[in-house]
Amino acid sequence: MNRHALTAALALTAGSLLLTACGNGKAEIPDAGGAAGSKALKVNTSPEQHRIRGKKAPKIAALVPARIRERGTLNLGQSTGSAPPLAFYATDDRTLIGVERDLSTLVADTLGLKPHIEPLSWENLFVGLDSGKLDGVFSNVTVTEERKAKYDFATYRKDELALEAAKGSGWKVRGAKDVAGKRIAVDSGTNQEKILVDWSKENRKAGRAPVDIKYYKNPSDYYLALQSGRIDAYFGPNPTSAYHAATTGRTEVIGTFSGAGQGVQGKIAATTKKGSGLVDAYAAALQHVIDNGSYQKVLKRWGLESEAVRKSEINPRGLPRTAE
Repeated sequence: MNRHALTAALALTAGSLLLTACGNGKAEIPDAGGAAGSKALKVNTSPEQHRIRGKKAPKIAALVPARIRERGTLNLGQSTGSAPPLAFYATDDRTLIGVERDLSTLVADTLGLKPHIEPLSWENLFVGLDSGKLDGVFSNVTVTEERKAKYDFATYRKDELALEAAKGSGWKVRGAKDVAGKRIAVDSGTNQEKILVDWSKENRKAGRAPVDIKYYKNPSDYYLALQSGRIDAYFGPNPTSAYHAATTGRTEVIGTFSGAGQGVQGKIAATTKKGSGLVDAYAAALQHVIDNGSYQKVLKRWGLESEAVRKSEINPRGLPRTAE
């Protein structure tokens, strides 16, 4: 996602965790409509995460620049604007947990380094990379052609968007004609807004009603509007939409799409400053945990198996530049 997509859409689910967390730090989650399988998912939201850990792979660890190997720590940034299941605070309101924390820990283990996770605002993640304060960022960063000019990427998840509607709607969305005339909320300046605008144009050209795109000042207003029937769906990032649908039991995911639109499969990647010497190590470590199955266990733990990749790619084709 771009900055607006990440900070606004992820904030929508922050309250849902409070509705479901039990005293033991576990939440019972119904089926997320294709995001987590047919069985309920038990999510541990306590500080004691019992994470899936990895072991040092010496040949891969040797790819890490000497200065970092000697330091013994891997300084990583994650966004404090995130929400379940990406990166959010445990029941003690201090411990950062989620799929991004788990995967970055698994990579650090493979590289024989101790992960030092620094919670930062979205903007400061990139400030940290630019200044050299951070060795990398694991925070739902999408590969884009514009970002590739300054950063190197090693992919680890598909970038998926989701349409979320009231549970039991019986509505499935595969393309433009399925949203003709529908009232759909979206955050301005995002990839999903562009998709809706393109769908509207396609519908008009085909003689169908355009999409009635809705915008609200506060992110939480999207869900209030959905519950009251003022909108038919919300279009946002798949991880948080799926998690919200699962935790509240009031909504469901009715369609998923690449964050890049039809032309490119969007990809989420470990991000490092271009020329830092770390991208090969990140890609090799990610491929190692993909091959040994620990990566899949982490995604399953958070209900994100549908976003798994088979290969960690270095600097693949990214979302196209919007303007030159």
